Amino acid sequence: MRTAKAVIFPLDKRWRVDGRGYSHGLNGQVLRLSGLVPFAEVARILGEVGQIQMGSTTIWEQTQRHGERLRQADGKQQAQVSVERTRWQHERYDPFLKRCVSIDGGMVCIVGEGWKELKVGLVSGFETDWQSNEASVHLTGMDYCAVLGEVDAFAPALWALAVKHEVPYAGKLVVVADGAQWIWRLTGDLFPVCTQILDYYHAKQHLAQVAHERHPDDAVAQIWYTHMSACLFQGEIWKIIADLQRPQLPISYFVNQKRRMQYQQFRADGFPIGSGGVESGVKQFKHRLCGAGMRWSRVGAERMVTLRTAVMADSFYDLWQQVA
Repeated sequence: MRTAKAVIFPLDKRWRVDGRGYSHGLNGQVLRLSGLVPFAEVARILGEVGQIQMGSTTIWEQTQRHGERLRQADGKQQAQVSVERTRWQHERYDPFLKRCVSIDGGMVCIVGEGWKELKVGLVSGFETDWQSNEASVHLTGMDYCAVLGEVDAFAPALWALAVKHEVPYAGKLVVVADGAQWIWRLTGDLFPVCTQILDYYHAKQHLAQVAHERHPDDAVAQIWYTHMSACLFQGEIWKIIADLQRPQLPISYFVNQKRRMQYQQFRADGFPIGSGGVESGVKQFKHRLCGAGMRWSRVGAERMVTLRTAVMADSFYDLWQQVA
């Protein structure tokens, strides 16, 4: 086996990727693998497949060094397409272009800080299959962004992703998310002309909780839930509100979100009503960041988030080409 003698390896032009003609060398391969699996697993793969002996500590050091370069390059890209620097180009508007934006969050443990929210954004196209009995919607070309921080730090990343996929020029734009208020405030700021949709499955989950408040008896609660679920699916939110007013149960959730719960109309328009795509993205980030025994400093987590995002979006080689 070849033994690693230094933390930083020279670029080797013999390493080719995906037939695209890019030369990324060993550094790029190690970095990409680190975005996919834990460092110890990277070491095992290099040993078994590449016959290269490299310790997990060395791999971690390379990831920190090059991960910071990728993070800075990504930040520069975001700055170039900031909201303040973006100008509307009316000739690019496409009334038939379909785009879906989804936003969600997940918790990541940071050493010395505790659990912090990782905000994740998804931009995709969508296609509707009208041949089935119930029109089904499929997301296409899914691309992600993620930021470990507050909304002010997340907004530029989401906007850059939106610009990358021509969201400002999409004639059919929907934002699908759960009921978190910060999401809808951000949506209003970045995408004021869009159709806002509350994730149908979050709405059903809330309805199930209300059912047990409405009827302590489980059997009766299930009957009520089944009946009101049909009303929810048809977008008849006023029926749910009217029923809950009689025992004076809290109705603010349905009152505040009713315009985002017109599911019959959304389905007729061929729009997605679920945020499963971004929820899957959150799980993929947490799979790399929240494994057994993993401990991350804030800067280490931020570097890994950038790396994981590039790997998930299949944009790693393009980003690496900029810094390599």
